Amino acid sequence: MDDSYDTQGETGMIWAAGASDVAGSNISKVVYTIGELSREYGVTLRALRFYENKGLITPQRDGLNRLYSDKDRNRLALILKGKRLGFTLGEIRQMIAVEEGQADSNALTLSREKCLEQIELLQRQKGEIEEGLVELRRIYAALTDSGEPSRPSA
Repeated sequence: MDDSYDTQGETGMIWAAGASDVAGSNISKVVYTIGELSREYGVTLRALRFYENKGLITPQRDGLNRLYSDKDRNRLALILKGKRLGFTLGEIRQMIAVEEGQADSNALTLSREKCLEQIELLQRQKGEIEEGLVELRRIYAALTDSGEPSRPSA
């Protein structure tokens, strides 16, 4: 028996698991303002407007005010999680569609191979960051040894 469908059917749920933990709260509220979501998730107002412009979130309007629903809030959590994991907005859009039941999980191009690619990419980036930190520490030590005033401890 081929159980590949079962594995793919769980993909959206695997990806979304813990999505509500992004902000560290599960508060349920009918309406959120742009400022509230901005503060809660640590994103700029511009970022929220960008995601709206891309059709990833769809706040209601009350005059010039944007009013976000729980659905928008959950979508924002998924968007930010996807971005943190290095996925493109197109891939995130697919993940949201599957999560919300608007697309068949077979349509999701996220695969084990894509996850491995992202892991490799993040590991390369981590290595580059670590190399940069080593170099900056070396430069800082050289500046400190040459008589430059040292920075006070934090």
